[in-house]
Amino acid sequence: MGRMRARSAVPLGIAALGAATLAYAAGYEVRSFRLRRVTIPVLPPGMRPLRILQISDIHMVSGQRKKQRWLQSLAALRPDLVINTGDNLSDPEGVPETLDALGPLMEFPGAYVFGSNDYYAPKLRNPGRYLVERVQGRHGLNGNAPAVGVPRNPWWDLRDAFDEAGWVNLTNTRGRIKTAGAEIALTGLDDPHIKRDRYGEVAGGPEPGADLSLAVVHAPYLRVLDAFTADRYPLILAGHTHGGQLCVPFYGALVTNCDIDPDRVKGLSTHESAGERAYLHVSAGCGTNRYTPVRFACPPEASLLTLTPRDS
Repeated sequence: MGRMRARSAVPLGIAALGAATLAYAAGYEVRSFRLRRVTIPVLPPGMRPLRILQISDIHMVSGQRKKQRWLQSLAALRPDLVINTGDNLSDPEGVPETLDALGPLMEFPGAYVFGSNDYYAPKLRNPGRYLVERVQGRHGLNGNAPAVGVPRNPWWDLRDAFDEAGWVNLTNTRGRIKTAGAEIALTGLDDPHIKRDRYGEVAGGPEPGADLSLAVVHAPYLRVLDAFTADRYPLILAGHTHGGQLCVPFYGALVTNCDIDPDRVKGLSTHESAGERAYLHVSAGCGTNRYTPVRFACPPEASLLTLTPRDS
């Protein structure tokens, strides 16, 4: 009888630990919003620092009041520039609350690209498929069959509001912003995760006459990182990965939902291509797909990037 109790105690203990972990991931960490602060030396010598607030992967669902208030509070940082790297929505009804959350930030100069979840409503999906697709080298429409009959999100309402606020639409195009006495040239792509990127339309590298050229994209697929880096962009900003979303403590992310390696799933790193090197910053984002509303060992975040002069 004693041995039977001991044997049954092990699976019961594992089940209790799993339940506690799930409760923490779904009840606390997913709402434990953080600000990542990063310094990146990419400006010309002698130029004063620039502060960029990067927001990404909001995945707004109606009723997420704490997330809305936290996003609104970021305006107190008074950034020189706001970059939105996409996936604002996870609910077709979430546009008004997304715009309410971003309203104070839309008072600042900004630019944006969209991600797949801005265009299409999410669907229930077995999270284990991400591990299988990682092993098989399939991600999004890159190797998978095209999505058919997927409901659309009203992305055009987001676009119109961002444009009206003066944010620059970087959908497979270039733009310029003057802020804090600096001329910033930006080159953006539509989402590579659903094969909407058209690098040929923006190729050619940084624009002459700008103090800084930035590359912006939602999903950090290697083909895009290679192209931007080979064209000598000093800094690439991306999101999409959720930092792995469910990570193993002291190990890190298991999946990235694209073909970038897990070691660069979030934060600042470098990328090399054709003998060139660029800084890459990947935001872990501040939301989740509405059907998997958990984060573990990967708190939701925005990033304040302080750009400083590079060594002469």
